Amino acid sequence: MRNAPSAAASRPILEKSLRDRANLVVAEAAKVIGDLHVVELIPELLAAYARLFEDPVKTDPKCWGKTSIVKALTVLDYCESPSYVRGASHVQMEPVWGGQEDAAAQLRSNCILALPQCSDLRRNEVLRYLVDALADSLDPVRLDAVRAIEQMNGDESPLILRLKARLGDRRPAVTGRVFDALLGLEPKPGLVFVSGFLKSNDVEVRDEAALAMGSSRQAQAVQNLIAAWNETIDHDFRSILLRAISASREESALEFLLSLVKEGSPRHAGAALEALAIHSDSPEIQQRVIEAKNERAKE
Repeated sequence: MRNAPSAAASRPILEKSLRDRANLVVAEAAKVIGDLHVVELIPELLAAYARLFEDPVKTDPKCWGKTSIVKALTVLDYCESPSYVRGASHVQMEPVWGGQEDAAAQLRSNCILALPQCSDLRRNEVLRYLVDALADSLDPVRLDAVRAIEQMNGDESPLILRLKARLGDRRPAVTGRVFDALLGLEPKPGLVFVSGFLKSNDVEVRDEAALAMGSSRQAQAVQNLIAAWNETIDHDFRSILLRAISASREESALEFLLSLVKEGSPRHAGAALEALAIHSDSPEIQQRVIEAKNERAKE
């Protein structure tokens, strides 16, 4: 069907496939519709989507059909909210070895990411759905809720994300994604806020804050990370800080790491070299590392 001379030639087969009893066939048809950008089949996609919510464990195990349809709708720039709202709250418990598990995580994630583009929802309505998603039971959904809130931009998004950071999450990676979003939405105020978590009692949250600051590539972030390195005696945290400093690729960061290679204790020099290893694809930086090692050898 993808190689057909025109989308019209594939349309009858695609329509029939969307009505198939096998959800994998429906899922593949939806993917092809998105790939070929057959906007004329949006009504058929919506009809198939609604059908797969009827006795969903039997009609659409693993939510493969519904998820593929949602992906196709977003590719086709479909921006009416009811289908996305329905999917964003859908929980589908399916039997697995030893119990049950929710199979609708990917469906909810894709619907949540589509909501900010819905033209029939007011901004505050979208944010309500996204705030609810921040408390989802599954980690990938909460991560995508953070991404969707970041997409919303505006004054409310950083405030919601600050609250989420303060309340925390059972998965540090989610909090780390919140830090990333804040540093993107409000670089300077966000840096002040995230820097405060470098002194968190939660080791994993502290590490996530450092890595997010390094990824922000702000010159002031590098200075804050260097200050934290000088203040702490925790060797593990110092290694994380050096990785974050290196990831920034700022000149001041490289100079600090190279100075440790040249003049630091053997332990600090080794840790700095490990941090600089992420730049193995940069001949220029590797040359500077070689020069720093040579200078150290002369002393």
